[in-house]
Amino acid sequence: MKTRTLIVLSLIASIIIGTSATMANKDGDHPLYKNLKVLPKKITHDEMEKVMHHYNAALGVKCGFCHVRNEETKKMDFASDAKEEKVIARSMMKMTNKLNIKNFGGKKEHYNQGVMEVSCITCHRGKAHPEK
Repeated sequence: MKTRTLIVLSLIASIIIGTSATMANKDGDHPLYKNLKVLPKKITHDEMEKVMHHYNAALGVKCGFCHVRNEETKKMDFASDAKEEKVIARSMMKMTNKLNIKNFGGKKEHYNQGVMEVSCITCHRGKAHPEK
């Protein structure tokens, strides 16, 4: 009987802790992504996927072009700044944001929403390095 009660209490505690962690993430208490310097800190998973897929298509690259793989875990370390391409990508994002705000009335919070704008594809046209 004691074992059964202990198991039930453990399950209930796990559910409460799991739900709390999920709710905190939705409220923005614990950011879903780490080391965001240009993109909004409270970007949703769907928004992040849309932005990253846009970059992949615009530059004709995969995730590993800007992001490194952690050799211990064998998973991508998206927060790492180890690759110069990621640093360059951030400066390009800032540049296009400034161009769009100055010339097209774009707003940072409306990033990549399909309005007239300068974006990666404008110059890259599906290539990692744009033609000069």
